[in-house]
Amino acid sequence: MAEAVRHDKTARQLRLLSDALDSGRLGPVRRMVHTLAPAEIGNLLESLPPDKRMVVWGLVDPADDGEVLVHVGDEVRESLIADMDQDELVAAVEDLDIDDLADLVEDLPDAVIDQLLLSMDRENRERLEKVLSYAEDTAGRLMNPEVVTVRADTTVDVVLRFLRLRGELPEHTDHLYVVNRRHQLIGWVALQDLVTRDPATPINQLIDDELESLHVDTPAQEVARQFSDNDWVSAPVVDDGNVLLGRITIDDVVDIIRERAEHQALGAAGLDEDEDLFSPIRRAVRGRVVWLGINLLTAFLASLVIGQFEATIEKIVALAVLMPIVAGIGGNAAVQVLTLMVRGIALGQVGQSNAGILLWKELRVALINGLLIGILVGAVALLWFGSWLLSTVIAAALVLNFCSAALAGVLLPLLLKRLHIDPAVAGTVAVTAITDVMGFFSFLGLATIILLH
Repeated sequence: MAEAVRHDKTARQLRLLSDALDSGRLGPVRRMVHTLAPAEIGNLLESLPPDKRMVVWGLVDPADDGEVLVHVGDEVRESLIADMDQDELVAAVEDLDIDDLADLVEDLPDAVIDQLLLSMDRENRERLEKVLSYAEDTAGRLMNPEVVTVRADTTVDVVLRFLRLRGELPEHTDHLYVVNRRHQLIGWVALQDLVTRDPATPINQLIDDELESLHVDTPAQEVARQFSDNDWVSAPVVDDGNVLLGRITIDDVVDIIRERAEHQALGAAGLDEDEDLFSPIRRAVRGRVVWLGINLLTAFLASLVIGQFEATIEKIVALAVLMPIVAGIGGNAAVQVLTLMVRGIALGQVGQSNAGILLWKELRVALINGLLIGILVGAVALLWFGSWLLSTVIAAALVLNFCSAALAGVLLPLLLKRLHIDPAVAGTVAVTAITDVMGFFSFLGLATIILLH
């Protein structure tokens, strides 16, 4: 429900913005843009064609430029950066949090990076270089090195006076981290405890050492799972020596979840989640033609199987009418199982320990669904063509294809994962190819054996 409301709001904003741009009235556009959060501005910019996008980009408050760049896809970001001069870029990104800056810095021109590093103080420059030294899609790359730490041998009063002198806290701060002299993590203290306990209370009496920390090399998907399982707002990141390196906050995790959902939805169709909705035709063609070519190869493979039964089809024309049913519904069954598996793998719910049990369950589901759908389609075929044998053939072929769909849907993503190939991207093409081939082979093969002998 909330998602639908958000989409309706975006559509309404886009309509009002487009109407104002078409009329040439930039005042209302500027006022509307200034009322939006950076993420909303980024979403609107991605929804506009390039000419209108650049007009709106020019009306964005320069103080929001950096945050907006963080919230758009790579292709859109590239076009926005190309429209800015060097000084504008430096001013836009120099006040970003280190984790957000790390996401952007590799997309910036070399001259801007050099000027940016010169404008940063030594501490922040070292923090940025440290974050960039970690692999992408790990906790080290996601973390913000800016953390508030305290010592265990102080009191609540001392910590509160320290916070007042500090003036402000990083966003989403719900804990202060307690470290020793070597900056190793001992535990953390909740802010609510600091403001509700007696000022003379020693910090070591408030330390919570049961909450888990994240290792710097933890994959991003595991980070998201841990946040989901534990309802964290923030979590500390440590190295092998338990030295506190930074923290990850819930806003970063929401980005991971959203990007993963987009990756799975678009990857299944062979599309890049960072592709600009209004990308140039040449770039769009180049990005999609590879997967279309792979689909073409699988289609030729299915046609090759059909060609082996050309004589059978010539004698029984009804087979050509019914073939798409066998392949189409088998492909849908395979995609259902594949989607379940991809989700399970992404959440860490599927592995070698339970793959056999899952396969056996899906085979039984496939057998029952195959019998139900097979009986239904067989009855329609009987009424249509008046042949009991043809009805039996298509029903049996559907059962076989449903079982092959279950096998492919369970085993193929596990194999792709072992080969370090993303099953969300390659899985759909592969399983539909298998069910097409198996569907045609079983249907036409059974027809050859039963109807022509």
